[in-house]
Amino acid sequence: MNDTFGIGTKWDAAEHLDSEEAIAAFLAEVMEIGDQKFIVRALNTVARAREMTQIAKDAGIARQALYKSLSDDGNPTISTLLGVMKSLGPKISVNPA
Repeated sequence: MNDTFGIGTKWDAAEHLDSEEAIAAFLAEVMEIGDQKFIVRALNTVARAREMTQIAKDAGIARQALYKSLSDDGNPTISTLLGVMKSLGPKISVNPA
């Protein structure tokens, strides 16, 4: 198998979220789409990019509970989402449509 061009490997966005600006841009794009499952998956990606254990600690959530909440089958509470967003750093703003 030739890995020179990424053939046979799985691309992971978390590996490319290496700055506050990249994370903010990524989350802004995801929020524009507005799909709940997509937003939860994106928060999972960002949390993995940062360090899931630290995000869970900062958000006041058990690490396993955070993994479950941000999984494809997860259904996080608003308090979990707000805790994760606060831990990640980007601010949420509301603008008129």
